[in-house]
Amino acid sequence: MDGDLRRAAVVALAALGRSDDWRDRADAGHSLAGFAEMHEAVEPLLGLVLDSGDTFVTRRTAEGLLRRKDRAGLAIVASALAVANDNHADYIHTAVVDVFSIFSDDLDEGLRLCEEMSGDNDDRVARGSRRMRESLTQIDPVLRPS
Repeated sequence: MDGDLRRAAVVALAALGRSDDWRDRADAGHSLAGFAEMHEAVEPLLGLVLDSGDTFVTRRTAEGLLRRKDRAGLAIVASALAVANDNHADYIHTAVVDVFSIFSDDLDEGLRLCEEMSGDNDDRVARGSRRMRESLTQIDPVLRPS
């Protein structure tokens, strides 16, 4: 993996995430989610999940992060959820339902990660994880193992 190229991609996507055009910001958030494990991507991603200009950016970025189904993605969404206003929280919740309502195995992993992160040293991650876990417990997935 070329760290320099990955950092350059994060820098470019973060710049696109500051665009005046909501479509650019939504594309940046969705693409930047692929780099969520990189320290340089965390702040731009948080800003896009809590985008003040358009809630589509919120939903698209949150969905991209949640589809990773890993701690890096869920921690960013949880951190944003901890401070989100009701409108942003609704769009984040919609992304949570979209991602975790199909496969029970994915839901179980999301619940496990939220439980693990609920004791995180970062208070925002811990609070947001507890809030996300509440949403996840309300989901009845469509597909279960046979």
